[in-house]
This record gives sequence, structure tokens and C-alpha cells, in this order.
Amino acid sequence: MSQPLLQIEQLRIAFGDKAVVHGIDLQIQAGEKVALVGESGSGKSVTALSLLRLAAQARCTGHVWLSARDPDAPRQDLLSLPEPELLGVRGDDIAMIFQEPMTALNPLFTVGEQIVEVLQLKKGLNRREAWPLAVQALADTGLPEPERRARAYPHQLSGGQRQRAMIAMALATEPRLLLADEPTTALDVTLRAQILDLLSALQARTGMAVLLITHDLQMVRRFADRVAVMEHGHLVEQGPVAEVFAHPQHPYTRQLLDSVPAREVIEVDPQAPTPATVLRAQDLRVAYAVPRPGWRGWFGSAEFVAVQGASFELAAGRTLGVVGESGSGKSTLAQAVLGLLPFSGQLDLGGQTWQGLGTRNTPAHRALRRQVQVVFQDPFSSLSPRLTVEEIVGEGLQVHEPGLPLPERRRRVMAALSDVGLSEAQFPGLLARYPHEFSGGQRQRLAIARALIVQPRWLVLDEPTSALDVSIQKQVLQLLQGLQRERGLSYLLITHDIAVIRAMAHEVLVMKDGAVVEAGPVQQLLSAPRSDYTRTLVHAALD
Repeated sequence: MSQPLLQIEQLRIAFGDKAVVHGIDLQIQAGEKVALVGESGSGKSVTALSLLRLAAQARCTGHVWLSARDPDAPRQDLLSLPEPELLGVRGDDIAMIFQEPMTALNPLFTVGEQIVEVLQLKKGLNRREAWPLAVQALADTGLPEPERRARAYPHQLSGGQRQRAMIAMALATEPRLLLADEPTTALDVTLRAQILDLLSALQARTGMAVLLITHDLQMVRRFADRVAVMEHGHLVEQGPVAEVFAHPQHPYTRQLLDSVPAREVIEVDPQAPTPATVLRAQDLRVAYAVPRPGWRGWFGSAEFVAVQGASFELAAGRTLGVVGESGSGKSTLAQAVLGLLPFSGQLDLGGQTWQGLGTRNTPAHRALRRQVQVVFQDPFSSLSPRLTVEEIVGEGLQVHEPGLPLPERRRRVMAALSDVGLSEAQFPGLLARYPHEFSGGQRQRLAIARALIVQPRWLVLDEPTSALDVSIQKQVLQLLQGLQRERGLSYLLITHDIAVIRAMAHEVLVMKDGAVVEAGPVQQLLSAPRSDYTRTLVHAALD
């Protein structure tokens, strides 16, 4: 085998006295696609950043050898390269795309101007020479109307379009190695498939190598030639993707491969009596006033319909999954059901009419409000950093049972925490702790305990596992399934993940552009979808 394009030897990374990467060795050949896999905190992203010395305040030792473009020239150690020479490597030889393009792109400049800036710095071109190349770079990523998109600001593009702009910027200088740090995590399942296909096509056309940083094993199976698995800063296993996936040697690799969400729900018995309906919606509609373009805006506003004519039922002890891409209206639907947005149409909770927003705060309204609680996508932002665990979990009791004595409230808080697998034995001083003292999965358990403490009949689960690692995702789904079996809870599950729908849902609602395009039992709908849109979602998840 020829000299590798990049060779990492005994790379160690530390922040102060804390070591986060412990002497890893990894090679990447020219034109090869390698995936670096691990959960949050495994050290994979800081490893990628340290290859170009982009990890602020990190102390790196070892060697990162980069071969020269001239086969007769000596290779360079990037860790000891002077900063002026390293600036020449960044972008020219090694480029990087990041997880969230909205934060990586400058909001004050159009995407075309940002690509032009790269070409001016790296190729020495003037703006007139660089502009058509920037447009062509956008066209190469399959972005429609590249000339018009080049003049758009990042906020004027969709998530997939922004990620294509990031890829265009990275590849404009024709690098030999692309570092892709979770490039599709913030995207819908169909957009993930499109971006992976795009990277594969560009890699095949340009011959560049790709180091893909991810925790998504399905993505690795689809994209990479080789995989390297990291756990707590150690490289525990590496090899060809097919071999590692078929015969994993390390327990951690086996744990990751076994983290596919499992279905452990009580299945519907067609012979059993029909359960009570806890939620019924008929012709639910949510619309926003938006300004008219031009002079017409002086005389009134237009209307944007986010949810149009949605009708569905949620039965006791069942899960209704609502699936669709970003902008499909599924989260708006959930907010309307929670009474957080004004809506038209009919909405009944347990046989009582639910008016939601605008209803007076009467005892009857509070009683209905108690029946439904919500668990949000990101547990870190949904939990107040200034409140203790006791205050967060017990907040609902203060609203719905304000006269409850403190000892009884504390007993119920401890019981709710125990129900979600958190105890004083595990976390001494549990009630006095703050959210930042817990991991992502533990914070989501706190959010579930907060929702359960008022003993609701059903929960809205708004992407409850999308911000979690695969193994933690499986644990949280198992917890929710167990609570449903024990308590007869009903769930309105909002997600774009077909694997989560397959594991959790009894019935499925597929939404696109605010409308319900298909609905039915989960097995029937996923095995034989009737609409082209549903087929696209299912196939993108299975590929």
C-alpha cells in the first residue's frame, strides 16, 4: 500500500490536566472514506479539530503526518508546523464542514460572497474571477438556481441548502481531505440521504479522501469504506465496515450496533374492546398572518397555513406517531394540541372541548391542562439552569396542588424520580443538584419525571430522543415504553425518525406541507405506504 495521505501516530489531546484522547493511531489513504464513530464525549470531534489545530486551548502531542502533493517531497507533521505554513494547509489540502451550517456560516454575507472570500484567500483571484467559480461550486452540489442562491443569505436557505453551501465552500479549493463533522445530524432523514449521496458523488469525482465524524451507524454502513470506533478517548476497534459490522470484536462496538430502538409496546388486540379516546381532533387548522410583498402589504396581511384540516384520534394506552420533515407542520400541530397556539376546528380532550389559547384560567381549564404534559427535544434548554431538581420536578405540583404540604410534595418528587430511574443512591444530594450536573440522557429522565408528577393521561413527546446518542436513545425509549405499559399512558409522538416510529407507534400520521398525506396502523403504513412521500421517508431510513 502506498504512503497514506494522513497518518495519525499516538495522538494525545488534553485540556489542562484532563486528557480526552489517549494515544490513537489512524491512517487515511488517498481517496478513502473513513468513519470515526463514537458517542458524545468519546473524543471524535476534538480529534478532527486537532488535526488542523482548531481545538482552542488543547494541548496535542504525537504526530499527524500529511503527505505532500509532490510524491518526491517529504511529508509534514501538522502538529509541529508553524502557523503561517499551517494556514496554507487549511482549506487547500484539508477542508472541514460542520454539523450546524447556520452557526458556521456568517449571517452578514451571502453564501456566494463567503465562497468568493475563500477563493480570493486561497487562489489569489479577484472578485470578478471568483464569482463564476463560486456559482459553479454551488451548482456542483446540486443546489437549484445556483446564481440566485449565491446571492441569498444563510437564513434565506433551508437546512439542506445551507449544508450544500457549506460543502461548496469546503470543496471550492479542491482539498485532498475533507473532514465532515456530523454533517447531517441537523437534517431530516431524506436530506441526510441526499447529502450522503452528494458527498459520495463528489468524492468519486474529485478523488478526495473523507473523514466522517458521526454516531449514526446507518450512515456509516451506507457511506464509509473503513470505520474506527472511539470510546472515552481510546480507539477501541477499526477495520473495513462490512467486517466490523458483521463481526464486532470490542464490547463497546457491539453495544453501539445493538442500540437500534426495540419495539416493546403492548400490541393492539383486534378482539379487545375499543379503548377510550383521550384526544380527538376534527379539521384542525393553524394559520399565521404574514406580510404581503411590496405595496400590497400596506393594505393588509396574507395568511400562511401551517396545519390544514388535520383529523385524528388518540386512544388510551396507545401511541400516535406524527412523522414528517422540517416544515411539515408536525410541531405546530403539537403546539396547537397543547393549547399554545390559536387554532380553528374541533379539539376534544377526554370528551371535553379544549379551547386552548385564550381560554380563561378556570378550575375546569386547569383540570384539562393537567391531563396533558410535554417532553421536549433538547432536555438541556427545556430545564431551567437556575432551578434545582426538586424545584424542576415539583413545579407542576405547585401549580395544580398548591396546598400540598412540603413533606408530601418532596415524597412525590422522589417517587417520580425513582419511576424514571434516578435515585439518591446514584446521585447523593439529588434534589439539590442542577441540570448541568447530569448527562443528556439523565436530563431527559428529569424532563419525563417533571411531566409525570401531575399524573397526566397522555404526553406530547416532541422529538424526545433526537438530541441523544444512540445507546441513550434506546434507554429513553425503553423507559417510555415501560411507563406506557405500567400506567396506560397515551403518547402523541412527534419525530422525523422512522426507526423511533417503528419502535413506539401504534398509529401513524404522515404530514407534508401542513397536510396529512397518509394515516394508518404502523405496520401497515410502513410496509405498504400508499403515498410517494411516505415511500420516500421509509426508503431514506432503510437505505
